[in-house]
Amino acid sequence: MGRIVVDIMPKPEILDPQGKAVGGALPRLGITEFSAVRQGKRFELTCEGPVTDRELAAARKAAEEMLSNPIIEDIVRVEALED
Repeated sequence: MGRIVVDIMPKPEILDPQGKAVGGALPRLGITEFSAVRQGKRFELTCEGPVTDRELAAARKAAEEMLSNPIIEDIVRVEALED
């Protein structure tokens, strides 16, 4: 079986209240190494056989047409996962 990962992030100009909340909570936990946090979405798509160009193209199409909102989100990665 093959797996494809699709990562989607809010566009830089879009406010990210969840990322801001996490960024505000980290210092309260003693984690001060980070100046900002952005939260996105990750999808893992599984196919029956190995990942080929056909499956990658289908994953890209799914990301563009269903998994993301192109007005406020960018698709940052569509690639096969190595097991």
